Amino acid sequence: MSTDPSKLAEFFRAKRDRELLGQLAIEAVPGHVAIIMDGNGRWASKRGLPRIAGHNAGVKAIRETIAAAIELDVRVLTLYSFSSENWNRPADEVTGLMRLFVEVLERETDTLDKLGVKVVIIGSPEGVPEATMAAFRRCEERTASNTTLTLAIALNYGGRAEIAHAARALARDVAAGRMSADDVDEAAITSRLFTTGIPDPDLVIRTSGEMRISNFLLWQIAYSELWITSVLWPDFSRHDLLRAVIEYQRRDRRYGGR
Repeated sequence: MSTDPSKLAEFFRAKRDRELLGQLAIEAVPGHVAIIMDGNGRWASKRGLPRIAGHNAGVKAIRETIAAAIELDVRVLTLYSFSSENWNRPADEVTGLMRLFVEVLERETDTLDKLGVKVVIIGSPEGVPEATMAAFRRCEERTASNTTLTLAIALNYGGRAEIAHAARALARDVAAGRMSADDVDEAAITSRLFTTGIPDPDLVIRTSGEMRISNFLLWQIAYSELWITSVLWPDFSRHDLLRAVIEYQRRDRRYGGR
């Protein structure tokens, strides 16, 4: 992290960013930021382009968000890249997305490794093309020992499916006598989720202005702060992440206590 204010100012060098930096409490940056990256299709449609062009444009926003998260000392960044419901999109769009994942991973893995980013995949591999899954696994293996930032990529992910997955695992353990039904508690469920070992999000960001969660981390975001922006994902920048973090710091997180 750039705890040196001068280094932060160098990264957030635009005038509008410098004005915000004075409001940033370095010691209170959210440890885990999760983002619903929405609006790629609308971004493309507004420009008369195919939807896949919006997904391509969104890669730049991902790159910049990762860099900004590192500068701010965010420890975990989760990106909702492909939901279990996204298979219902047009076949050419889905095929293009799966190819794009491979292209981006082949191009960016070296950079992620040099930045100290550890990539982990959350979601079900079922139905994901072999080449796409293999590219993600290679990236996971290459970056497994990194500690600067954990980048959790939600691939073929659905919150309800994840909870059902955990319930089935618990049922098997009870049936096998490895635990009793009375042992099933929040910790037991949490340990069987795709996100086991990853702390719950402190801040959830959704782009494009939509006011819904879209089946994202349903168990984990019970007490997360939500920040919605009308900015479409390809236009999301370090400035927007900084705005979200500062707004988060203004909140009074009560965890249902009062």
